Amino acid sequence: MVKNPTISFDNTEYAFACKKDFDLKMAHILFSMMGTQWLVNLGLKLTPLAIKWKIPFTNAVIRKSIFQQFVGGETLEQTAAVARKLSEYNVQVILDYGVEGGDDGEQGFDHSTEEFIRVIDYASTQSNIPFMSVKVTGFSRFSLLEKIDTLMNNTEGTLMKRYLKALDSLPQPEKEEWHRVRLRMLRICETALEKNVSVLVDAEETWIQDPVDALTILMMDTFNKEKAVVYNTLQMYRADRLKFLKDSYEAAEERNFILGNKLVRGAYMENERKRAADMNYPSPIQPDKESCDRDYNAAVEFSIDHLDKIALVVASHNEESNLYTTQLLDQKELPHNHPHVHFSQLYGMSDNITFNLARAGFSVSKYLPFGPIKDVIPYLMRRAEENSSMSGQTGKELNYIKMEIKRRKQ
Repeated sequence: MVKNPTISFDNTEYAFACKKDFDLKMAHILFSMMGTQWLVNLGLKLTPLAIKWKIPFTNAVIRKSIFQQFVGGETLEQTAAVARKLSEYNVQVILDYGVEGGDDGEQGFDHSTEEFIRVIDYASTQSNIPFMSVKVTGFSRFSLLEKIDTLMNNTEGTLMKRYLKALDSLPQPEKEEWHRVRLRMLRICETALEKNVSVLVDAEETWIQDPVDALTILMMDTFNKEKAVVYNTLQMYRADRLKFLKDSYEAAEERNFILGNKLVRGAYMENERKRAADMNYPSPIQPDKESCDRDYNAAVEFSIDHLDKIALVVASHNEESNLYTTQLLDQKELPHNHPHVHFSQLYGMSDNITFNLARAGFSVSKYLPFGPIKDVIPYLMRRAEENSSMSGQTGKELNYIKMEIKRRKQ
């Protein structure tokens, strides 16, 4: 590891410069509640039901608490105000239309696609929104992805060979259905290229990830010839992702495209472990946190070593990994705003990392979801669950908030 840090994440004056005293106190209350496990568990069970049953005042309570902390707004117009505020502190934005899947079948998937394109159109008019995020499950049937993934895992060969064999095995109606999924993805990527906005494709559960990987790499092969338009997301809590990164790099070298990678630790760990145990197959998750941290930092180092062919987004709330990336850039005498290196944290979390990186001249953004409350509830539930189970994260957030409240009183 490189020593002599070039940046500190302890400056709370910079971290919370955009928050008023009231907002800081509300964040303190919210994270304090998230640190109470039984309260989080109760909220995880009751909130979706309250939304479904349309219990009075539910939306108002959610809007003034967890929604306000982690979501840009219910509409693109509301979110624009948050994006403008962040831009005052040199923090960019990754826009995310918070849809988890279409309830209306093909019509719903087409609607989601149009929304993704609308987001791209808007982002292209804003100087501080270089990225937008998409979920393939927003425009594809989950069970179709699961079926293709199963077929891919029942064959041998490279990712692309397994993908093509799986498609050949589909009955004709499902071949046509997948063709529509591909066309939706093509439309999104074509618009992104035309509008000079990059698309970050979210990671999914392991049992549907293979077709997502294959589709995303095919899009890179088409659209990433001169610049990084399409990025895949690698969940480094998976034991196989470091090898996958290196295999993807070899494909990029062979096919002459820029490999876009967003590195995260992961979002589905508990579900992955439970499913593996229930279905009696080896867990895809790293054996321990140290292994995950090791592979994450190794993936960062590999990417920094190959920036001629890799565009990297360090999407992490881990201070060591962010610091390590800055040190590698300085060690190689690369500019802090290198066009192939970007940092990102979720809106409402790790402001000490985001705003101190921005202050030091690094290219950094907030991942900013938006959408009607009922549509972003799955996202909000993951944030609540993540903060309650993520080792020390809630404690860190609270500690920095308390430090800033104390500083402002002096």
